[in-house]
Amino acid sequence: MAWIVLGIAGLLEIVWAFAMKQSIGFTRLWPSIITLTAMLLSFGCLAWAMRSLPLGTAYAVWTGIGALGAFLIGIAVLGEPASLPRVAGAGLILAGIILLKLSSPS
Repeated sequence: MAWIVLGIAGLLEIVWAFAMKQSIGFTRLWPSIITLTAMLLSFGCLAWAMRSLPLGTAYAVWTGIGALGAFLIGIAVLGEPASLPRVAGAGLILAGIILLKLSSPS
C-alpha cells in the first residue's frame, strides 16, 4: 500500500509543478490554489509512505516521478524540446526509480 500512496504523492507533485508554472509566479489565483493544495496532499502522501518505506528510497522515487512527469508535461503540453540528451537523462531517472523499487526491502 505504501508504494501506491507514494505513486499518488509523485503524481500530485507533477500536478503542483505544472500548476505552479501556470500560476506565473503565484500571480494567478486558481493555479496558485491548485499548487498549494496539491503540495499539501503530495507531502502528506509522502509522509504516510515514509512510515514503512526507507527515507532515501521514498524521497528519490517521489522526486523522480515528479521530475519525469514534469519533463513529459513540458514536452507534451508546453512545447519544450525533446532533445536526445534530455530524453536520455529522463531515461536514467526512470532506470534509477526502477532500481530503487526492485531493491527495496518493502
